[in-house]
Amino acid sequence: MVDVPRPLRELYPHLRFCRHWEIGPDVHYQLGQCNTIIRAIQETPLSPDRYRELKQVALIKGAQATTAIEGNTLTDLEVQQVAAGKSLPPSKEYQEREVRNVLDAMKKIVQDIAGRREIPRVSPALLRNFHRQIGTELGEHFDAVPGQFRTDERVVGPYRCPRAADVPRLVNLLCRWLSEDFPANGNAPAFSDAVIQAVVTHVYIEWIHPFGDGNGRTGRMLEFYLLLRAGNPDIASHILSNFYNLTRPEYYRQIHQACISRDLGAFIAYAVEGYRDGLLERLHTIQQHQFEIAWRTLIHDRFAGQSYRKKPVFRRRRELMLNFPLNKTVTLDGLPMLTLGLAREYARLTETTLLRDLRVLIDMDLVVRDEPGGGYRANMELLRRHLPARRG
Repeated sequence: MVDVPRPLRELYPHLRFCRHWEIGPDVHYQLGQCNTIIRAIQETPLSPDRYRELKQVALIKGAQATTAIEGNTLTDLEVQQVAAGKSLPPSKEYQEREVRNVLDAMKKIVQDIAGRREIPRVSPALLRNFHRQIGTELGEHFDAVPGQFRTDERVVGPYRCPRAADVPRLVNLLCRWLSEDFPANGNAPAFSDAVIQAVVTHVYIEWIHPFGDGNGRTGRMLEFYLLLRAGNPDIASHILSNFYNLTRPEYYRQIHQACISRDLGAFIAYAVEGYRDGLLERLHTIQQHQFEIAWRTLIHDRFAGQSYRKKPVFRRRRELMLNFPLNKTVTLDGLPMLTLGLAREYARLTETTLLRDLRVLIDMDLVVRDEPGGGYRANMELLRRHLPARRG
């Protein structure tokens, strides 16, 4: 807790610069879950291609979400095009620039944190730097001077922002409080404290409203930075911004209610639950990828143990099995259409040949007939029954 001058306390009673929240046992438990899930994500090996894909998806989703909260209407596909370096039509040029600015800032943060031993603490300079990156080249579409605190008075809906003259002092108080109340062990506070620090810092930026425009994006960028500094995996860096965007009405309500009640406990609980659920979803994606690798390895192992007389037949059956969708029933007619290569292969063969190939795959225990579904499916139980057993 820092000593806040009395005039500021009276003017802004919600800006207390202390731990004005109570964390219940459920939130503590969820924070512990988050830490455990992150360790599981970090300790699960990924192929270089899959890692790059997940990292790119995280950055794209994070940029799309944080700009969408502020009214940017670019679709997921359009944001992907921006991330790939493509240009959008002139009518969407400023929205493209908004997204590109956020993407560039996020990438730089990821690179900086990965490459530095000492990560800068939160400071007015760091805050202004993030804002400068977010607002660059937006012109009249950005109602602020990038990297400069505002010099005018602002009202956002029912909320009257602090006076412009008080902004530098309030930002300094925020930075001092974060430094004193969230002591670092190495580069960042302990994990649970670091998550709480990231969440409440984001809210304080919203309340102080130090810039004329871009405060939400800057606050969420600072949250992104603090979570990465705490050990949040880069392939899961989008989670909170994405959660806020998906629950936008509740996000606004929670910020407003915390201001009225002068208590951040409910907002922390809301954010931590969303963070935990997002991490679980990301872990499931990674585990599914590992399952797919194990399944393909099993297919290759089974075929390696097969004797064959005709190599083209062997390759065709193996290709059919490798392209069998997981957790989905495919009709007999649909099987040759799984890939263009299979379609060409089976186009010159009879249905009897396809049925013969299927019988071989069934005998290898790789495919089962799905009578209710009217087709065939990959025998995923072959792997699932060999997962480590546990009680309960």
